[in-house]
Amino acid sequence: MPMMNTAIKPVHIVGGGLAGCEAAWQLARAGVPAVVHEMRPERGTEAHVTSDLAELVCSNSFRSDDKDNNAVGLLHEELRRFGSLIMTAADAAKVPAGGALAVDRERFSGLVQAAMEAHSLIDVRRGEITSTFQEDWDSVIIATGPLTSPALAESIRALTGEESLAFFDAIAPIVYRDSVNLDVAWFQSRYDKGNPDGEAGDYINCPLDREQYHAFVEALLAAERHGFREWETKTPYFEGCLPIEVMAERGPETLAFGPMKPIGLTNPHRPEERPHAVVQLRQDNALATLYNMVGFQTKLRHDDQIRLFRSIPGLERAEFARLGGMHRNTFINSPRLLDSSLRLKADPRLRFAGQITGCEGYVESASVGLLAGFFAAWERYGRAPLPPPPTTAMGALLAHITGGADDRTFQPMNINFGLFPEPGSQDVPDLPPGRKLRGADRKRAYTGRALRDLDQWLKSREPVGEQEP
Repeated sequence: MPMMNTAIKPVHIVGGGLAGCEAAWQLARAGVPAVVHEMRPERGTEAHVTSDLAELVCSNSFRSDDKDNNAVGLLHEELRRFGSLIMTAADAAKVPAGGALAVDRERFSGLVQAAMEAHSLIDVRRGEITSTFQEDWDSVIIATGPLTSPALAESIRALTGEESLAFFDAIAPIVYRDSVNLDVAWFQSRYDKGNPDGEAGDYINCPLDREQYHAFVEALLAAERHGFREWETKTPYFEGCLPIEVMAERGPETLAFGPMKPIGLTNPHRPEERPHAVVQLRQDNALATLYNMVGFQTKLRHDDQIRLFRSIPGLERAEFARLGGMHRNTFINSPRLLDSSLRLKADPRLRFAGQITGCEGYVESASVGLLAGFFAAWERYGRAPLPPPPTTAMGALLAHITGGADDRTFQPMNINFGLFPEPGSQDVPDLPPGRKLRGADRKRAYTGRALRDLDQWLKSREPVGEQEP
């Protein structure tokens, strides 16, 4: 067990996922001891397969890494400038993915766990926490994620008087690279992004003509699905992660305009023919032996998955390292329940962080964990928490989940420019006079302003503890 700083009372963190680890890291950087309670392997979940900290249970992608034109890429950059453990590990475990940041999931979680276990101010304890009340815990961060154990979830409900909302998240299948037929499929990123020479790409593409596509959709709709448990039947899906069969029910061309869209791709085997649809596979590990089927989360039975996916050209002999699956996610009504520093209004010694707050996505979860740890550290030193400006990605996300969203219709949200205050022409210093703020200029206005405001905020903070949080 690491040596703890006994001069400062520790902050207890429940949950060893991305948010919990990031919160602990920020506390430790500020000289505040952190005790992380992770229930695995004592108690497992429906989605985790290891007991590792920061295990990635869905995609291996952190999505776009473009800090100048994309809100997710901007959030990546902000986390890097804040000294994020999660981004440091993600950058070290990076695998090719065009303009996206994707990681070797085993290396990523291994790096996070090694850093956590090596830090003298972080104590990782294994075992389930079943109640929000623990004697002598005066500062607690609950970062149990979307798979909060039933006992702890019930304790949260009892404390808040609120029914936790819930939605289904889905896991995409993973294919062994050497089982893909590259006489039919080919490597290319959309518009060759991330590959200036245009000779190769980071995605494997499997083309379908119109007849093949419609046969696939028909078979998809007819395939057998896993049934829902009684307590799951009224749980809504999250729009950003719908199963392919649910998308297909919305219309025969929905998939062709969604995860199977063919734009930005040219089939070198048949350059004169544009595919009607394309299934993309993204590298899933550093050895490039595993590829996941992008956007193909599903609740189909495993036998039907194998039969259906092998009907896709290029995957006729596909071997699967993992098939798709689904699990229920839960989150609290944060705009109603939390204050501006993520404290529970009904019991301010409790903070919430990560996906349980209703943020959706790996980097969003990590950023809310970072803020929870940062706020708890300042509180330990008797300082009022200072939130980042709402013009930054972290500040915009925080403002949304702690009051910016309508608590009557609150659902999980990814970071996007719609959460930011509107920019003006003054936010793009080199914008020609009279030119309207549109397209790429508008995106640069959001991102340029955010990074300038973040840098100014970082410089203006007074240090606390042994280091700045």
